[in-house]
Amino acid sequence: MTEFKYLIKDPIGIHARPAGLLAKLAKSFEGTTVYLTKGETTVKASQLMKLMNLGVKAGDEVTIGVDGGDEAAAAAALKAFLEENL
Repeated sequence: MTEFKYLIKDPIGIHARPAGLLAKLAKSFEGTTVYLTKGETTVKASQLMKLMNLGVKAGDEVTIGVDGGDEAAAAAALKAFLEENL
């Protein structure tokens, strides 16, 4: 499993548009599961409603975990997505 931490910079946090794009990106890696953790709560990043229910706001640190056959590529793509959008 590959993990990295990211500090949310978007003033609104993870809201509908970026959450939808993040879920879509997480689903695009066949055989790879992407997790997002805030505090003690971990959800699959591909599950939009659970992702939005985390209530991630600006200044929150999240941990992204990637598990599966395409970990390196998925982690790199997710890190780039977060830096560009959140």
